[in-house]
Amino acid sequence: MKRAYSPPCTLGPGIVSQVARVAEAVGKLSARAEAGRDLRLRRDNRIRTIHGSLAIEGNTLSELQITAILQGKRVAAPPREIQEVRNALMAYEQLGRWRPTREADLLEAHRILMSGLADDAGTWRRQGVGVMAGSKLLHMAPQADRVPQLMKDLLRWLARTDAHPLIASAIFHYEFEFIHPFSDGNGRMGRLWQTLILGGWKPAFTEIPVESLVHEHQDAYYRAIGESTRQADAAPFVAFMLDMILGAVVEATPQDAPQVTPQVERLLLALHGALSREALQADLGLQDRKSFRERYLVPALAGGWIEMCIADKPSSRSQRYRLTGQGRKWQRNRPAR
Repeated sequence: MKRAYSPPCTLGPGIVSQVARVAEAVGKLSARAEAGRDLRLRRDNRIRTIHGSLAIEGNTLSELQITAILQGKRVAAPPREIQEVRNALMAYEQLGRWRPTREADLLEAHRILMSGLADDAGTWRRQGVGVMAGSKLLHMAPQADRVPQLMKDLLRWLARTDAHPLIASAIFHYEFEFIHPFSDGNGRMGRLWQTLILGGWKPAFTEIPVESLVHEHQDAYYRAIGESTRQADAAPFVAFMLDMILGAVVEATPQDAPQVTPQVERLLLALHGALSREALQADLGLQDRKSFRERYLVPALAGGWIEMCIADKPSSRSQRYRLTGQGRKWQRNRPAR
């Protein structure tokens, strides 16, 4: 009798602890969401989700342009990129209809997502495919004739696994990318299906823009896929996705209006991307290093508004600072002056 397939994933204490943190955070979010749903916020989060997922694939449309397409307005942009947005808007709207373990639903989702973009939308690929970074081959996917059986095995595993949905969804996402079952659109499909799996556990996940945070850490996303492939173990990718999910949940959780000092507020407004202390101090026009550290940098770090890029080496000469999820949320929703 053939043994049922089970994707390899080593669940270390770090992954188990992170699952507990995410579960606690999403529990708080779900409780707040039940108290009152903001339709505009839901729409904005959906737009951020689609923008993030498509931007990873090279789509250049902004969130404002995606909003305009959603509203039926004309947008001056490459036709293919507009089609990608329209397809994604339609696919994410259909999430409530699909079951994550049903092969026909997965194929239908791909047909919608890639309509007008791939001639074989909605069907498994029939040729070999490799994942490239420029001219470098990162991963050669399994042979095309193995795809139907590999996907059946993966969907059967998903249907029977007793793994926590946070872990199962990330394992599925990684295995899906490894198999690369379609000729095109595998990345956006993998992210869409992980959202569907998570939404079956906690409906709030259909409104949490995890994809937006993945886009902000795109290089780390691909490194995590590559490391899992190198180790033949989904654990590195699972750990990465749990970090992204936790960050997205924190950003999406309604909070009382946060209070920051005027100095920290100036720093948050000046911080885009990852900047060194010297660059931040120069942008703020501050000469006194000690005053900058005591009145700006330390309070921002202590309040959880920013974080060090090299957390294990606080004094590194290459140290940079970036916004946390809480800081990004404040920056987006800061009160108008």
